[in-house]
Amino acid sequence: MTHPMLESASRAPARTRARLAATALAATTLAAAAVVAAVTTPASAASGLGQLAAAQGRYFGTALANNHLGESAYATVADREFNSVTPENEMKWDATEPSRGSFNYTGGDAIVSHAQGHGQSVRGHTLVWHSQLPSWVSNGGFNAATLTSVMQNHISNVAGHYKGKLYAWDVVNEAFNDDGTRRQSVFQTTIGDSYIATAFQAARAADPTAKLYYNDYNIEGINAKSTAVYNMVKAFKQQGVPIDGVGLQTHLILGQVPSDLQANLQRFADLGVDVALTEVDVRMQTPADSSKLATQSANYAALTKACLNVARCVGITVWGVTDKYSWVPDVFPGYGAPLLFDDSYNAKPAYTGVSGALGGGTSSPSPSASPSSSPSSSPTSSPPPGRSCSATYRKVNEWNTGFQAEVTVTNTGSSSMGGWTVSWAFPNGQKITQLWNGTLSQSGANVTVKNVSYNGTVTPNGSTTFGFTGDWSGANGTPSSVTCAAS
Repeated sequence: MTHPMLESASRAPARTRARLAATALAATTLAAAAVVAAVTTPASAASGLGQLAAAQGRYFGTALANNHLGESAYATVADREFNSVTPENEMKWDATEPSRGSFNYTGGDAIVSHAQGHGQSVRGHTLVWHSQLPSWVSNGGFNAATLTSVMQNHISNVAGHYKGKLYAWDVVNEAFNDDGTRRQSVFQTTIGDSYIATAFQAARAADPTAKLYYNDYNIEGINAKSTAVYNMVKAFKQQGVPIDGVGLQTHLILGQVPSDLQANLQRFADLGVDVALTEVDVRMQTPADSSKLATQSANYAALTKACLNVARCVGITVWGVTDKYSWVPDVFPGYGAPLLFDDSYNAKPAYTGVSGALGGGTSSPSPSASPSSSPSSSPTSSPPPGRSCSATYRKVNEWNTGFQAEVTVTNTGSSSMGGWTVSWAFPNGQKITQLWNGTLSQSGANVTVKNVSYNGTVTPNGSTTFGFTGDWSGANGTPSSVTCAAS
C-alpha cells in the first residue's frame, strides 16, 4: 500500500518524537503520580503481551525513549507488557557519532541497562540510514573510498560497543523508493549499490552474534518495493553476504492491513531469513470513536496472526508505549491514536485484539499492576502437585573468548506452573555477561536463572527460552547437569 507523505514519514518520526519529549518533559514529574493512578489494562495483563508472545515462541516489544523512562506510568507499562525493546533515537548516527570520531553512548547504554534489569532483549536501531545523519556525513563531500571508511568505522565502533548485548541490529534502514529503485542517499550516490552489503559485512565483523536485519516501510504487502528488497536479500544469500532478517516497519493506516501480508512474510522466510514487524502502529483520523477503535483492534489482531502463521516471523514491535508520545499527529495532521495504550495509559481495544490473537484473554480493562506485583517466581522446596519442569542447554555460537547459549524450559507436569528456576555449574569457570528473558544470579561457577514477569506461566508440554552471552578462557564445556524447579 502507499501512505501519504511517505518521505516525511521516513524522516520525521525521530525528530517529532524528540520535540514531543522536550515539551512534555517539564510536566512529567508533576503529572506522574496522577497518571499512574489512572493506568488500566486488561485482566490478563498479569502475564503481559511479552509473556503471551513468548509462549508462542515470539517476542512482543516496544520502542523506548530514554527521556520518558523517568515517568512512572511509562516505565510501568513498558516493563510489564514487553519482552523486547528498541531504542527510538539513542543509537542512531546523530546520537552516537555527532562529530567525526567522537562517540556518545549515554542514551543507548541507559536503554540497554534498563532492558537488562527487566529481562528484555534489545534490537539495535539503526546503523546506516539516510536520515538523522550529522551534517559532517551528509554534507562532508567525501569520495567513495573515504565515505566507505567512515561508514565502516561507525559500524565497527557502535556495533562493537554493544557486542554481545543486543539480540539484533537494523543494519541498513530505508534504502529503497516505492517504485523499487534505490533511494538516492549520500551512501547510494557516493558509494553505489555495494554500500548495503559492505555495511552488513562490517556489522558481522563488529558483532558476530547479533541478528542482522534490513529494515524498511511500505514493504508489508507484495509490491514493487518489497520485491526489490526480496531480490536484494535473495542475492545476498547467494553471495554469502551476512543477512539474518528483514524488518517490515508496518506503519499502517486504519483498515489498510495488506491482504497479502502473510504471503509476503512467508516469501521472505523462504529465502532462509527471519522476518519481524518492527515499528508497528495503526493510525486513524481523530478523534477516535468506538467504531474506529474496533477496526483498529481487528487490524492489530490480523497482523499479529499473520506473524504467528509464519514460523520464521520471530516477533512484533509496536512503535511506542502510548499514544501520548506517538510521532503520528505531527507528521500526519488529523491522524493519531495509533498504539495499544491511550494518552492516559489505558489499554485500548487494540490491546485486547493483540492479546486475543496471542491466546490471552479479551476481558475489559481492570486496574493495572506493576511488574513487582506479579506472583513471586521463587522456587518452593517441593513443587505443588502436578508441577515439574526440565531444562535443556544449547550452545548457539562461540568466538575468541566469547560465546552465546540458550536454555529451553519445558513444563513436564500435568498442570500449569507459575514460575521456574534453572540452575547449573559451569565446568570451566565461564562468566555470563548479559542474559535476556530471565533474572540471573551467578556465584563463581554456579548459575541460577529465574523467570521474569512475562514468562513464568508455562502450560503442560509448553516451553519458554532464555538466552545469554558469556566469556570463557581455555575451554568452554557444556554443563553436565541442568536442573529445573517449578512453582
